[in-house]
Amino acid sequence: MAAESIELVVVTPEKQLIRQRVTEVQLPGANGYLGILPGHAPLMTQLGVGELSFHDTSGKESEHLAIISGFAEVLPDRVTVLAETAEFAAEIDLARAEAAKARAEKHLVSGDTNNDWDRARVALQRALIRIQVARKYRGTSVNSR
Repeated sequence: MAAESIELVVVTPEKQLIRQRVTEVQLPGANGYLGILPGHAPLMTQLGVGELSFHDTSGKESEHLAIISGFAEVLPDRVTVLAETAEFAAEIDLARAEAAKARAEKHLVSGDTNNDWDRARVALQRALIRIQVARKYRGTSVNSR
């Protein structure tokens, strides 16, 4: 008989955000999103920048986090996410994320040859996913300002 839930553990360098039983997990792999259900084949994957979502065991509630890089270990009964940064949608400071986006865009469009392009690109990517997750799950249009 197949398991009906799996344990989801999400950890950052600062703290453990989640340890609970869930019915499914969707996470941002480095090369696209992965859907994980109970009994999934074991794997290790590098995480990209994106949204991690999961459903609790009641099947009614879903939670969403902005994930910035890291690794995930998937076992048939557990998903462990070691993220560089992870934030629940409700905890994202939207004004701060928008300010970070503006700074990153300014660095990318400046003609400054001393500019660290990779760092600015990653900062923009981080800010965009934080804004997307926060707006999407707070009922605010992603395209509004």
